[in-house]
Amino acid sequence: MAKKKAKQLLIVDGYNIIGAWPDLRALKDQDRMDEARDLLVSKMAEYQSFTGMKVIIVFDAYNVPGIGRQIEDYKVEIYFTKKKETADEKIEQLVSEFQQKNRQIYVATSDYTSQRVIFGQGALRKSARELLLDMEVAGKEIKQQVDQTKEERFSKRIPLNDEIAKIFEKWRRE
Repeated sequence: MAKKKAKQLLIVDGYNIIGAWPDLRALKDQDRMDEARDLLVSKMAEYQSFTGMKVIIVFDAYNVPGIGRQIEDYKVEIYFTKKKETADEKIEQLVSEFQQKNRQIYVATSDYTSQRVIFGQGALRKSARELLLDMEVAGKEIKQQVDQTKEERFSKRIPLNDEIAKIFEKWRRE
């Protein structure tokens, strides 16, 4: 996975991803939707930080009273749609808006109808499964980098012979 993808944008259909990823779906099924949303935002923040790709998450408020709002959490933009506005409509609006800013846009959703409209606007689709696999690869790469950093840090110690090590240990105990 290439790091620092300049001028790339990932727009995530929040509830679609929550319904597709097993750990998030489990939280949703236990009526812990707030925790599922928070965990998705946290994962997407980590993904954004690792890849350098800007991430926007859209949550749908179609059947819920709401005025629509935009917040930022962990440097990830989060949109909650207005009443009677679907996430798909908001995503289409964002794709249109950012397409004019000369960006490569990916939309993470498994909604087939939304995918067709998105293709028509020039954005690329990333299914929920593909995004999950990308997240797993990123997680493995992060772990490898952390392990390598730890190994390098410890390997840069000055080698001591046993006699010197015993003297230092004696001084340490005094």
